[in-house]
Amino acid sequence: MANYTAADVKKLRELTGAGMMDCKKALDEADGNVDKAVELLRVKGQKGVAKRESRNAENGAVVSLIADDRASGVLLELKCETDFVAKGDKFQSVAAALAEHVAKTRPADLQALLASEIEAGKTVQAYVDEANANLGEKIVLDRFAQFPADGGFVAAYMHRTMPDLPPQVGVLVELDKENAEVAKDVAQHIAAFAPKYLTREDVPAEVVENERRVAEATSREEGKPEAALPKIVEGRVNGFFKEVTLLDQPFAKDNKKSVKKILDEAGVTLKRFARIRVGA
Repeated sequence: MANYTAADVKKLRELTGAGMMDCKKALDEADGNVDKAVELLRVKGQKGVAKRESRNAENGAVVSLIADDRASGVLLELKCETDFVAKGDKFQSVAAALAEHVAKTRPADLQALLASEIEAGKTVQAYVDEANANLGEKIVLDRFAQFPADGGFVAAYMHRTMPDLPPQVGVLVELDKENAEVAKDVAQHIAAFAPKYLTREDVPAEVVENERRVAEATSREEGKPEAALPKIVEGRVNGFFKEVTLLDQPFAKDNKKSVKKILDEAGVTLKRFARIRVGA
């Protein structure tokens, strides 16, 4: 039997993020040599990357990075298979490094991000594959948001659904001028109420038209008077807007006021927002 201690197993887990049994097997095979065990786990991990492609990655973390001058920011989701890996330092450091890379390079889209070099001779895709191998789970990077500097004030709110897990919901907001308190309040509202659009004008015309058709068909099914249909349908479409557009939503801290009213009272304009929830 190989000569190694519980401390060696712990060290190997910290170095690789691999499971306890995998670390023990690697140390057995490496005769207790931690460096050799690290290499064995990496080789086995790389061989298992393809096998993991069909598995689900529904856990993970959302990370944010706000520039020191608060003029720009990044939001990024990195997914994995289990919450055990999600709350590990290795996984979270990978996510943070990816967010920093996005902030530095400002990729046009996901394809450009994955193809860009994060280290000399190593693309982001290769970097993610390496994390996949080292951590022994399917690791997926398929979503990020970035607000390049545009003369506004950028803030983030990160929400933990469980105290022992990294943030599972992240929100990025940009105001036209600095107001940290309003930015935080609105970001928290977005995290809780998940609006899909900023304004009514942002809702695609076909979505509105479909909602109008559904509202009319529902009203007829309910036997509403024909003469009252236009008003009823309009009311239901307005209700739809209050659900999906941020500025129309009743504000979380004062539902007698809309989010737009809160912003107007503070004398600020919300230029844009992004919301990411792990796996959603």
